[in-house]
Amino acid sequence: MMTLRALLEKSPDADLLREMIGFAAHRLMELDVEGRTGAGHGERSVERINHRNGYRDRAWETRAGAVELRIPKLRKGSYFPAFLEPRRMAEKALAAVVQEAYIHGVSTRSVDDLVQAMGMTGISKSQVSRLCEEIDVKVKAFLTRPLEGDWPYLWLDATYVKARENGRIVSVAVIVAVAVNSDGRREVLGMDIGPSEAETFWTEFLRKLARRGLRGVKLVISDAHEGLKAAVAKVLHAAWQRCRVHFMRNVLAHAGRHGRRVVAAFIGTAFVQDDAETARTQWRQVADQLRPKVPKLATVMDDAEADVLAFMSFPKDHRPKIHSTNPLERLNGEIKRRTDVVGIFPNEAAVIRLVGAILLEQNDEWAVQRARYMSLETIAPMSDDPTVSLPTLAA
Repeated sequence: MMTLRALLEKSPDADLLREMIGFAAHRLMELDVEGRTGAGHGERSVERINHRNGYRDRAWETRAGAVELRIPKLRKGSYFPAFLEPRRMAEKALAAVVQEAYIHGVSTRSVDDLVQAMGMTGISKSQVSRLCEEIDVKVKAFLTRPLEGDWPYLWLDATYVKARENGRIVSVAVIVAVAVNSDGRREVLGMDIGPSEAETFWTEFLRKLARRGLRGVKLVISDAHEGLKAAVAKVLHAAWQRCRVHFMRNVLAHAGRHGRRVVAAFIGTAFVQDDAETARTQWRQVADQLRPKVPKLATVMDDAEADVLAFMSFPKDHRPKIHSTNPLERLNGEIKRRTDVVGIFPNEAAVIRLVGAILLEQNDEWAVQRARYMSLETIAPMSDDPTVSLPTLAA
């Protein structure tokens, strides 16, 4: 690597260097895939444990410029070459935000220690500016890309971070949208930041997604928020599912410490019904049984029935994934882990830079996964597009 870097710095022939890098990368991938499959390309072997399944194209940004790679695909599992460093963008964004905070004098002692640990001494504003610009261009392209096709299921969630604004430290809402398309693939659709989760904020965010091409939404899954619920009805005209996990936490607060397990089991019987009608019937029976002893809890169930059971009107195979915002929990956890390192962001642009880079990398990881999030057989009928359908079998 040191020899290659020296070559890159001295040689003016970038085209030749890109070809050399591409050739070396290709050989590394071929050798790696041979080890994973147990056989060479086109080779017959009794030791074979997997098969190739074509290629996918990807641009690799190097110091010599963009190198076009053809990454092998496998029939079983997924393959991603280690040298592409799937976490590189987010780590670079984190470094940029930390450096920017350091230069503006808003870093905490922990950030000072991190700066030293990362070897970031002698940081200049011009260096940080170049690094930020490089990341911002890629993040902006990702967050403003056109959205094609139908997106039957949409998950929305928000978290809060601290940032400086006009010399004050304020809390800003970071909202993230994830959806599944009619091909059964999961993607990050976008993000935005604002002072709070007001209805106007959610409405404008959803309108931005609609302008980029979001359509065909049948169900929106989120935590309980009246402003969000109103925005969904206004912009998307879709059904709304209140996160079942968050609802259970709220409702069990009325059950008392010793009665929570029993109440949770009672309410859970509605979720295992075969269809929406029997689920609603069971829900009302449970509420009526609880009403004499826990009237407040029964009232909460009455008010939440339609929102908590909305997912029961959708295909049974999809219900485990659409009844709550759990599919977003891991992503939110990663966002919190990275943003906690920064502590206080120097400005809102830094928030978008870091969170946007995290979302971009997560989207790339989902894209290379072989398995669909939802099967094509069950998701295709959800599409409004008549061209999206399963192939018919010959009689």
